[in-house]
Amino acid sequence: PSLRRSNAHALVGAEVAATRTAAGLLDTGVYARYEVTGSGAEKWLDHLLASKLPALGRVKLAPMLNPAGRLMGDLSVTRLGPQRFWIVGSYYLQEWHLRWFRDHLPSSGVRIDNLSESWLGFSLSGPASRDILASLTKEDVCDQSLPFMAAREMNVGLTDAVVARLSLTGELGYEINVPALQQRALWHALMEAGTPRGMKPIGMRAQDSLRLEKGYGVWSLEFSSSGTPATCGLDRFIAYDKPDFIGREAVLKERGTVPEQRLVLLAVDAKDADVTGYEPVRSGGKRVGYVTSGCYGHHVKMSLALAYLDHVVIESGAPLTVDVVGSPCAARLLREPPYDPKGMRLRG
Repeated sequence: PSLRRSNAHALVGAEVAATRTAAGLLDTGVYARYEVTGSGAEKWLDHLLASKLPALGRVKLAPMLNPAGRLMGDLSVTRLGPQRFWIVGSYYLQEWHLRWFRDHLPSSGVRIDNLSESWLGFSLSGPASRDILASLTKEDVCDQSLPFMAAREMNVGLTDAVVARLSLTGELGYEINVPALQQRALWHALMEAGTPRGMKPIGMRAQDSLRLEKGYGVWSLEFSSSGTPATCGLDRFIAYDKPDFIGREAVLKERGTVPEQRLVLLAVDAKDADVTGYEPVRSGGKRVGYVTSGCYGHHVKMSLALAYLDHVVIESGAPLTVDVVGSPCAARLLREPPYDPKGMRLRG
């Protein structure tokens, strides 16, 4: 244990390198999964979620709001049938989200089932991920057949799976979901196919390094029930032209204003330590923001931080410092992520 870079630093770096050059395999037990079905499923979800609903066989990122326009979740929603949807969110928020879902359920026509214990899986991402998946299925998983943000039911190895093409690493990737009793079989199949291609199992520290290199936020750090879509950048997923959804009036009002703070990505001139969260960001000796999460970007060789920063400071470009283990370190605002800013590898 250390406030500075620990003896795990090089091990995390090796996992990041494997993901960027070959493939990384992450257990996705940190996600909750829900299935929504019934004759009224589409209408109900369209009211519950602030995004547009996906077409059949597609996935969308979907902010969920309360009437005040505050975040209730940053979810993904997948349409597996005309009236069959999967929602994926944070595992530890199950009780909160289920209470919210049930409080808004109509008296009939919609059923929601919690699949969080009965379905598990892995996130497979990296430039070799398509070859690994293709070796384990008879389905066509080329870019034309399974494009970015598409989903399909298929067999992977000897398991029945729901496969969605997306990742939090910024690489070509897939989330492979299987019944819980088949996860062990899936693990062995993926390891057998992936290890010769350079794939490594990775953990959450590597995932944090990979996502910060892309500037991706997550719930409880960048996103929370105290935030709004405009402050954290989720407003780009809001379907403002939808005639009705929870929180619509509030976000339409916010749309015409400039938030006092916005989520930004910083590069920190740290030496042997990295920020972890809630460190103050200062300009001219005055606190102008705070860090939500941070770590070392092993591939881009930069100490990175996501932070909420005052709008006036963002616009002015004033010099910044961030306290790292109690010492001020110079920081600079990154206007685009340091890794693959155009997102070409994610869509490759």
